[in-house]
Amino acid sequence: MDLMTPFLAISGGLLIGTAAALFLLLSGRVAGVSGMIAAAARMGPSGTPRSQATAFLVGLPIGAASIALLVRTPEVIVTSSVPLLIGAGLLVGFGTRLGNGCTSGHGVCGMARLSPRSLAATATFMASGAAAVFILRHVIGG
Repeated sequence: MDLMTPFLAISGGLLIGTAAALFLLLSGRVAGVSGMIAAAARMGPSGTPRSQATAFLVGLPIGAASIALLVRTPEVIVTSSVPLLIGAGLLVGFGTRLGNGCTSGHGVCGMARLSPRSLAATATFMASGAAAVFILRHVIGG
């Protein structure tokens, strides 16, 4: 029996949205992962206290491990080369800094607040992702 059902997917989305809303209501800050990394590493100005950012980041893998234990561990199959994955990760990191936020900050929190900057950023990274997949799968043929 496959445990990944639309109900679980919607539940996961609701939990992410609830957590982001609670974080905003209780701390007055947006729960963007890239901003939390910057605050924890003291890389630039941030209103988030370092201890709060560190606790947030430590909780991410703990939450993932908890779900893996309670629901199931997903099967992960890596089909790309390590240099390609490293390059992709560096590009994502560069884009996150360039766009002043990541998918969690813009896509989850910014979209919910109807932030024009987040609407533009989310539209841009969604279109870029779709274009990259189309080019890699249908033009280059990967």
